[in-house]
Amino acid sequence: MKTLIKIFAMFLFIFTMASAFLAAENASKFYPSQSDSQEVLKQYSLFSEYHKNREFESALPFGWKVIELDPEMMKKWIYYKMEDVLWYLHDSSQVASEEKKAIEDTILYFYEFALQYYPDDKEYFQSRKAFVSEVWLNLDAETIIKEYEKAVEINPRLSSYYYDRLGQLYKANVRDENDYKSKAIDVYTLLSEREPDNPRWNSELESLVDNIEELVALAKKSWELNKDDLSKAYKYADLAIKANDLKEALIPLEFLISKAPETINYWKQIASVYQKLDMINKAEDAYKKLIQLEPGNRDHYLNLGIVYKDKGLLSAARTQYQKASDLGNGWGLPIYYEGLLYEQTARSCTFDFKAKLVYQVAVDTYRRAIRIDPTVATQAQTRISALSGSIPTQEDYFFQGYKSGQIIPITGDCYTWIGKSVTVP
Repeated sequence: MKTLIKIFAMFLFIFTMASAFLAAENASKFYPSQSDSQEVLKQYSLFSEYHKNREFESALPFGWKVIELDPEMMKKWIYYKMEDVLWYLHDSSQVASEEKKAIEDTILYFYEFALQYYPDDKEYFQSRKAFVSEVWLNLDAETIIKEYEKAVEINPRLSSYYYDRLGQLYKANVRDENDYKSKAIDVYTLLSEREPDNPRWNSELESLVDNIEELVALAKKSWELNKDDLSKAYKYADLAIKANDLKEALIPLEFLISKAPETINYWKQIASVYQKLDMINKAEDAYKKLIQLEPGNRDHYLNLGIVYKDKGLLSAARTQYQKASDLGNGWGLPIYYEGLLYEQTARSCTFDFKAKLVYQVAVDTYRRAIRIDPTVATQAQTRISALSGSIPTQEDYFFQGYKSGQIIPITGDCYTWIGKSVTVP
């Protein structure tokens, strides 16, 4: 009998709320007539006490009564707690099927009231409404999709969980007459950008197209239909980079930096692409622009140093590496790269005692990198081991007439930029 009374109360709530929605020209102005604040507080107190003690079946009719009397007065608490009650009872194995059916019949009305009277958390209630429409009520796909789309519209930063559910619905309902395939691609492209380390999103993308080139073509077409949309241009560039079509990526990237010349991320992407395409002068200009925009970012100096190294400007490269290390508070990677400069120089010259001294400078530099930053120890130690047969031996110093403690400057036409010295061990 107790259960039947609760079921009757829920159906009565449905009838009352439905009538109210139909009768009101503007739902946002609807309130049940002659609401008694004291009665609302009394009903809410009873509801809250039962809720606190997890006596959810007993709490339910009092919760409905609070909403019926005044859906706004206790809005900060009633909707969250009522959702606790409804979800618990719906999923409980102890609740009769008739009562679960009554909950399913009321749940959409409940979320409509939560959305209307407590808009501060519309994202949450709309996403939950979409979920129950799909999982509890098994409504038609079009209706469920619209509910999830409303949630995304309210907050584009919606949880990846709900985006994924929407993406799966798009995939399952692709037809020649709809654009769900394109929408699914958009969903999983967004997720792959949001969570680049999650392999599932790229797998979903791959399942939607024959190859990544198709994704690039679709992104390009989407951008060309709305060229003022910078997000579409960036998506096109990102996919082209993932497809390793770097020349294609330059089209949207050059557009982006022309339209938003102060956006750091656009410059990072285009600088990297220029560098990979051996467009060294443009890469140099791009990294200089990044240093102008972000003078405290150590990575920009390191990358500019690598560009100078590729141009053969070894002294200029070393200067940038040293700036990067200083900005990084003793960052060892640029010092490791400095050691590579000395190796590169020695390798390009005649292998003689002077070259051995330069190899020794490289080894000393690698050791310095290890001292200030142990994270580079593995790669630096590998180079030290590789050069063990190329550095001067005690016999080399002896036959050159040097004694322990003497300082030997690096000289010679091949090494004019180095300006270093070696101390005889």
